[in-house]
Amino acid sequence: MSSILLVIAILPVIILGFYIYKRDKHKEPTDLLARLFLSGIVSCFLVLAISSLLTLMFPFLDKAYNTMNFFEFTFYTFIFIALTEECCKWLMTYYIGYKNKYFDEVYDILVYSVFVALGFAAFENILYVFGNYSIEVGMMRAFLAIPGHVCDGIAMGYYLSLAKFHERLGNTKEMKINMIKSILVPALYHGIYDFCCLTNSNLVLIVFIIFIVYLYIISFKKIRLLSEQTINLNPNNFCPKCGQRVTGHYCSNCGTRQQ
Repeated sequence: MSSILLVIAILPVIILGFYIYKRDKHKEPTDLLARLFLSGIVSCFLVLAISSLLTLMFPFLDKAYNTMNFFEFTFYTFIFIALTEECCKWLMTYYIGYKNKYFDEVYDILVYSVFVALGFAAFENILYVFGNYSIEVGMMRAFLAIPGHVCDGIAMGYYLSLAKFHERLGNTKEMKINMIKSILVPALYHGIYDFCCLTNSNLVLIVFIIFIVYLYIISFKKIRLLSEQTINLNPNNFCPKCGQRVTGHYCSNCGTRQQ
């Protein structure tokens, strides 16, 4: 039974990680991906530390969530859970991935953020599955919770790729806007997910199903969009106007003469 539960807990992580990895035309170093995955596990402990601090600051967070009023419950799902977890994952992605010398194509950071999310999801999933000792819990999380973490990572990576692109072009304002979005958008998705999951209502269940379908569709679109881009983020090898890879004196995409 324990072996089955372990497979159920880990297999969706492996499948989703392999899918994201295979979409990368120029594969990232395996040791870097391993560090990112492990940092996702480390971020779980950072979340625990911050959560303990928040509970001291806001005592109502120590109550059972089904006894909270609407304001408390909204704070609990969107701030205490979603924003805290996404900020911790963002820190790992930013310092290990965004600042890494291998981040030279827009799809790279999506791979990095997803591997951090997968590390977080794997550790969390093992705790949930073995904590409940239930195949049903494992199967449910395989189709919802783990893909949900991956979708949050995709959103984070997408906006970090835009931030890096504008950083290379010297557009500081756009870079900062996308940096903020790289935290707030996945936190919003995460918050909606948790709010719906923890609300016992048929109407909210319908909203949840619609939201999940929407989330999966836009996430696959972002994967396809970034993985098919040829934009090179190396400052010595890309067009300052459109960001496309340049091999000669003129950009083949927009015609701009290179310096």
